[in-house]
Amino acid sequence: MTAIRPKDRDIIIQSLRSGVVPSRGLHHIQVGRKRETEEFLKDLDRIADGGSTFRLITGEYGAGKTFFLSLIRSLALEKKLVTVHADLNPDRRLQSTNGQARSLYAELMRNLSTRMKPDGGALAGVLEKFISTTITEAKHAGIGEGRALHTKLEHLTEMVNGYDFAAVVGAYWQGFENGNEQLKTDALRWLLGEFTTKTEAKKALGVRSIIDDASFYDQLKLMGRFVRLAGYSGLLVCLDELVNLYKITNPHSRNANYEQILRILNDSLQGTTEGLGFILGGTPEFVTHPNRGLYSYEALKSRLAENKFAKNNNLVDFSGAVIPLSSFSHDEFLVLLHNLLHVYASGNEANYLLPEEALQAFMRHCHNRIGDDSFRSPRNTIKEFLDLLATLEQNPQANWETLLGHVKVQKDVGESLLDMAHDDDDELVSFKL
Repeated sequence: MTAIRPKDRDIIIQSLRSGVVPSRGLHHIQVGRKRETEEFLKDLDRIADGGSTFRLITGEYGAGKTFFLSLIRSLALEKKLVTVHADLNPDRRLQSTNGQARSLYAELMRNLSTRMKPDGGALAGVLEKFISTTITEAKHAGIGEGRALHTKLEHLTEMVNGYDFAAVVGAYWQGFENGNEQLKTDALRWLLGEFTTKTEAKKALGVRSIIDDASFYDQLKLMGRFVRLAGYSGLLVCLDELVNLYKITNPHSRNANYEQILRILNDSLQGTTEGLGFILGGTPEFVTHPNRGLYSYEALKSRLAENKFAKNNNLVDFSGAVIPLSSFSHDEFLVLLHNLLHVYASGNEANYLLPEEALQAFMRHCHNRIGDDSFRSPRNTIKEFLDLLATLEQNPQANWETLLGHVKVQKDVGESLLDMAHDDDDELVSFKL
């Protein structure tokens, strides 16, 4: 293990102590999920080849869904995909008539990320890469820049709302060429879904439509096609907290959102979309509840049903649309604690605040107090471990055995398991691209 930059160390520790996923440094703490990650790497390759994918990640609260989604996004960026992500809430839905779908689209576009700009806000950069790539191609082909731009944008006009989308990209190019910052700003606002009236959009850009609730999914398909024209491999859409759809009390509104999921699923499985992938995160009840979950919608239930041959024989099948996150094993969790200890010490073993046997003691402490749930939903356990390290850091005179209530473990057992944490090639430590 190598040294960890202070900025990355602080972001990881502060985020995990607050119960949220760090925005960077995930590879320092990633443990397990090897087979799941391998399957998603295949999905990313499929998107890059011009295909489409649809996956549902399920797990209880605190089981690591958001962390896993963030990990897949980081892998997608390494493969030159563009990613967008957002959490659903009462004001953000897949389908609505009161602006919630447009709000979700706007949030996705604000979080649009590339490898060069992984923290969002990359839409303008994608537009300018499209323009610069087109200009370069025009010079090599010996044709005018305007003609080259028109030829590339023709690939969008065949899609729903594609004509206006192409016109807005063309307006951004005009602003880029003429130094018209207002025109660039207006074009960017349209693509971000910030125009609320067609009159305003027509006055600013000469287009007749805006991105509204009804065009949510069609706009994502357009963006997927556009980023490929700009030179990227495709678009990955990550949506978390889909349990908020399960919580919609109005059956009509809830089913309308499920119909949108069905539309996305059908397009993905039938291969009618190009270079576009969806990963959705939710709780098991969001999927399987017979009255309010996805299983309440018969068409979705039949498409998302588990593989009975695998389920009935306690086997796994990661090729289906739904991938449940398994619980961490004790060994995997031990390696995770070691990784956290390493991060807390900024990668310097000399600064470790706990001996190796203390990690086993902490695990026994958690098992005695919480039971096996500490491994199924590790969020609170991770926070408690970091609180223990913070207490020891702030109080050098404190004794970890006293803090843990004198929980004892055999030192040789802890050492034998922790040997895995020092093996860079072990699948429990991390999955390398």
